[in-house]
Amino acid sequence: MISAPFPGVAASRSATADNVGDEGAGSEPVPQVSTKEVNAMRKVIGYVLVSADGVFEDPVAMGVGQYQDEAYLRDGLGLLTACDAILFGRRTYEAFAELYGGGTHKPMWAERLNAIPKYVFSSTLEKGGWGNPTVVRGDAVAEVTRLKQREGGNLLLMGHGLLGETLLRERVIDAIDLAIYPFLAGSGKQFFREGQDAKLRLVAVKAFSKIVKLTYEVDR
Repeated sequence: MISAPFPGVAASRSATADNVGDEGAGSEPVPQVSTKEVNAMRKVIGYVLVSADGVFEDPVAMGVGQYQDEAYLRDGLGLLTACDAILFGRRTYEAFAELYGGGTHKPMWAERLNAIPKYVFSSTLEKGGWGNPTVVRGDAVAEVTRLKQREGGNLLLMGHGLLGETLLRERVIDAIDLAIYPFLAGSGKQFFREGQDAKLRLVAVKAFSKIVKLTYEVDR
């Protein structure tokens, strides 16, 4: 869906795992790796499920599963398969571990989610269990930028907690897949919140039986 290469990103603020990750990171920083060209950098794609009134908090409690048809699940599997790793904050990782650790939740996604490399940004998580993740501490913006400079496929950011908010603010996120669900939550944490601004360019729209997915590129 996102085809054009993106320029490199330089972190303009210091964002550490202490202030983004508990939502938090393993015991070692991501190794510095050189890149042949800035334009060859991997992309970070944010994947966010929201209600029609913009609430993204706790999708399972909001009952999103009842709206997901097979076409939607296959589309999500295609994205999971196309990406080489997932980025998590601690809370999102723990929520996924609870759902997918047993291997019975969403069987179409479970095998890929269990196998895909994972990076968990946290200052408090000592070690991960589900999926044998790499726990990353330190400056989240700098560490994700280093990951983008490594060879490989794109990086998928699940959810939009403090980690996602920080990466979007610093323009480390390159694209956002926003899946809009047909209900009003009425309350809960908003994806569209004060202090979070960005210019977006709509590049794709997919309509499923009950869900519409908008894909945006993030302007620098």
